[in-house]
Amino acid sequence: MDKQVGVISDTHGLLRPEAVAALASVDLIVHAGDIGSAELLEALAAVAPVLAVRGNNDREPWAVSLPETVTTEIAGIRLYVVHDLKTLPKPPEQLGADVVISGHSHKPSVERRSGTLLLNPGSAGPRRFTLPIAIARLRVGPSGPRAEIVELDVSARPAGPRRARRGGARDLRSGGLDGAKGRGAVSPRGRMRAR
Repeated sequence: MDKQVGVISDTHGLLRPEAVAALASVDLIVHAGDIGSAELLEALAAVAPVLAVRGNNDREPWAVSLPETVTTEIAGIRLYVVHDLKTLPKPPEQLGADVVISGHSHKPSVERRSGTLLLNPGSAGPRRFTLPIAIARLRVGPSGPRAEIVELDVSARPAGPRRARRGGARDLRSGGLDGAKGRGAVSPRGRMRAR
């Protein structure tokens, strides 16, 4: 039986209601780092069990216990999670994993390399440059891993700083951002898929 994994990264303390809604039906949430706060992980854990790694901006005391990499298996599929793909000890296809999940670049991508699925969900947090706001869905099971990028439609909301409000985005930042700039509208461009 297939399992659904929601993959999110680079939230930088901002948990958008669109991201929570997109993750609502998953069996597991993987956060690939630059989380921003322990409260954000707690909020995600209210949706589904969470597996998370520390990102380069997760430097506060709450993040000390988070690992830099995690390996796990779900539905017979081996996952390797790291924040920055460039920090891997060897090429992704040599890690013995079926799926390598990373973040850091804020650029969503799904790629196959020598039988290994490389998945970066992009950023679900503050917009960086003109990159989309996105998460990923990973389906794992006997037929192998399949991934899709889901761009979040945040265009109906005003740009600028966000405050926690009922039904709105929850700004749970405890530290700074790595160059995130102002936000603009997102035009959903569909989904990227790998099979």
